[in-house]
Amino acid sequence: MTKDVMVTIAGFHLAEEEEDTIEMVHIGNYYERNGTHYILFEEQMEGMTAPVKNRIKINGHRMEVQKRGPVTTSMIFEEQKRQSSVYTIPYGSFLMETLTTKVEVHMEEDCLQAKAVYELSINGVRCACCDIRVRVQSRALFRFAAENTSQGEKDEKERKTEE
Repeated sequence: MTKDVMVTIAGFHLAEEEEDTIEMVHIGNYYERNGTHYILFEEQMEGMTAPVKNRIKINGHRMEVQKRGPVTTSMIFEEQKRQSSVYTIPYGSFLMETLTTKVEVHMEEDCLQAKAVYELSINGVRCACCDIRVRVQSRALFRFAAENTSQGEKDEKERKTEE
């Protein structure tokens, strides 16, 4: 895969029978070192002047998401492990805990896909079942998710059968 990539981050949350899905696409950089994949990108968040710098590190069945800037956190997703982290925004901080049930990684020549399925608790209160999906593609080969509908439909069916 090339260094210059497009990074698509999709998140799904199910809380008290309400579903919420969000998808963002960013220009980023990718490199691989000693079997570990690194994805770097900046995210401009609404209401903030400075960008949030993101680093996603994937190794085997472990994914780590770090944010630095006006928003800071370090979230680790590792199968059957509970992880705690502090999530800090300009208005305050809260304790976030994840219990990861599954981490999947698929690598092709010009595309890396990773998915983590987890339960989210905030300040000790379980609040949602979630998944995060990361898709990294060479910029030259990038296609919007609408063009990848068949894969998205497969993933949606898979998630519903897991529940």
